[in-house]
Amino acid sequence: MTSRTTDWWHTLELAAAPADAPAAFCADVGPDSLLAAYRAGLFPMPAADDYGRWMNEALYEERVAAGAIAVPGSDRDLPYQVAWWSPDPRPVLLPGQARLGRRLARRLRNRLDWSTSVDRDFGRVVGQCAADREPRWLTEELRRSLLALHERGWAHSIEVWQGAELVGGAFGVRAGPVLSLDSMFHRRPDASRVAVADLAARFGAVGGRLLDAQWDSPHIRSLGARPLPRQDYLDLLRSGPPVGAPATDLLPAGRLVTA
Repeated sequence: MTSRTTDWWHTLELAAAPADAPAAFCADVGPDSLLAAYRAGLFPMPAADDYGRWMNEALYEERVAAGAIAVPGSDRDLPYQVAWWSPDPRPVLLPGQARLGRRLARRLRNRLDWSTSVDRDFGRVVGQCAADREPRWLTEELRRSLLALHERGWAHSIEVWQGAELVGGAFGVRAGPVLSLDSMFHRRPDASRVAVADLAARFGAVGGRLLDAQWDSPHIRSLGARPLPRQDYLDLLRSGPPVGAPATDLLPAGRLVTA
């Protein structure tokens, strides 16, 4: 199933996909399928339970029947397990344009002794992002696949530390010149904002073109995200070979504050 699904993602046409609904349903969230989907411009939202699958069917069965939402042939009998989204427009962050805000910048400059790292505790960051979240889209199966992609060098975490304490972080998947930002968390105010700004800076330093924030929201806009038409996003995603992984060094968060 994995190889067939991987090929299917490569041939899926998103130009006519819904802007405000799943572009596809596909139950395969194995690491190969997952990476192929990110590279094609989609990200997954698995149903956490039977109720979630029922809701997907109730909301989208007419569009599936009409062919507006794609489903691979192997999933025809149970197409509502995992929804794959490709919103239009797509909220994106350009490296170097992530906003800390004046209050946080002042705190980092004067008294917050935070540091940041990449890929030092990927599993823990994913676990913190999954904790106390509803709906529980970070299922165990998806988490295993993300860990496999991390071990292959495609999924990355950013950690924010206060001494030895993990106070915030984020994680995402690298695809071409894009890093798709899946989730973030904080245990101290503004720690997730620092995580995103730091990851944007590190990814830009190795040639990354943008961070894909996936879901638009006032919070994402406050971080500096702007809407990008889906076709422009897809064109950029396919514009060249993958860039390198971001540097993993432990660095002071205060360096993000410009003079």
